[in-house]
Amino acid sequence: MEKMSVSCEDYLEAIVVLGGSGRHPVRSVDVAESLDVSKASVSKALSILKERGLVDQPPYGDITLTEEGLEYGTWVLDRHRLLFKFMTETLGIDSATADEEACKMEHAMSDESFAKWSAFVNGLERD
Repeated sequence: MEKMSVSCEDYLEAIVVLGGSGRHPVRSVDVAESLDVSKASVSKALSILKERGLVDQPPYGDITLTEEGLEYGTWVLDRHRLLFKFMTETLGIDSATADEEACKMEHAMSDESFAKWSAFVNGLERD
């Protein structure tokens, strides 16, 4: 999967969290509120995501993720959730800090490093 910008990954993740699957469209205004950005910013990001074939949106319509968009957005969200869980449950970091830092880390870690870290964390849970 070709990596995208941090911003585009955040938009995909937000759409997944809001339930933007093929059967459950979400509104641009909800994405804007979720990310605390302007509707114009959402519109610009959606243009990029549409070009990449990750979202569908008819003119002035609601947003749905394509199969590839749902897969990519879910991948980003899963990374975030695993990092957040480790930081809060294992390290005892407060939720607000862990959420903010997990968001930064989910984008910064290479796939290879994340896979090794994830395997390590999963090994800890089995012990």
